[in-house]
Amino acid sequence: MLAFLNHVINGISLGSVYAIIALGYTMVYGIAKMLNFAHGDVIMVGAYICFFAVASYGLHPILGVLLAMLVCTILGMVIERLAYKPLRQAPSLAVLITAIGMSYFLQNSAQLMWGTNQKMFPAIFGKTPFSFGGITISVTTVVTIIACVVIMLALTWFTGNTKMGKAMRACSEDKAAAQLMGINVNTTISITFAIGSALAAVAGVLLCSAYPNLVPTTGSMPGIKAFTAAVFGGIGSIPGALLGGVLLGVIEIMAKAYISTQLSDAIVFAVLIVVLLVKPTGLLGKKIREKV
Repeated sequence: MLAFLNHVINGISLGSVYAIIALGYTMVYGIAKMLNFAHGDVIMVGAYICFFAVASYGLHPILGVLLAMLVCTILGMVIERLAYKPLRQAPSLAVLITAIGMSYFLQNSAQLMWGTNQKMFPAIFGKTPFSFGGITISVTTVVTIIACVVIMLALTWFTGNTKMGKAMRACSEDKAAAQLMGINVNTTISITFAIGSALAAVAGVLLCSAYPNLVPTTGSMPGIKAFTAAVFGGIGSIPGALLGGVLLGVIEIMAKAYISTQLSDAIVFAVLIVVLLVKPTGLLGKKIREKV
């Protein structure tokens, strides 16, 4: 029973990372109606920035995380401005190909700048675990779950109570109507990319703190799984990103513990297929009727 509870807690922790990453996908898709497949590689960039800031330059871990968030925020806005903004009216296939190209560009740039050798991410949250009634929980797990909850609450408040958040919701509903109402759609999309990229930096630090092997392809598979989580929960929905991420993390850890470590990824994607067959919009997604 204790082992089962430990697996559940580890699954929630991993799922919390997926949920934070999935927010970037779901926000960008909800507003710009595009899939930013370079998002997973922004995670990798954030992890490298924090790694060098803490391990090489001796900065405090909090400063390292803030620096990673700053760099990734700027990177996200630059990517949007250079790669995606010129394709605003282009077919969705052109945007998708560009996103995949940007992903490979970031991976290969990381290899040129930082090499292909594996780096061990420092234990920035400490190594002493918490113990409760036989259940051992690492500090990283606690920090990850708390960070996910705080980010979700803050983002929900932001989108519902601030002027920019309401502008994002308006653009999500109808960009043309929002523009007629005086909302700067380009600025809104840029800020959405900035927020998503900043959260990607946080996710990268949390992911590498739990799984400390850092290479230029670190963000690829977590990025794909986080996209799966966003679709699982209902892409475009912030609560859906949380639910999808946590469920996906728990399913993955349980599959590794009780079925097979080699088949865990296949099981995760198989569950997604089953969910989409039953409910194509995802668990919390809404059906959208389009007039033709």
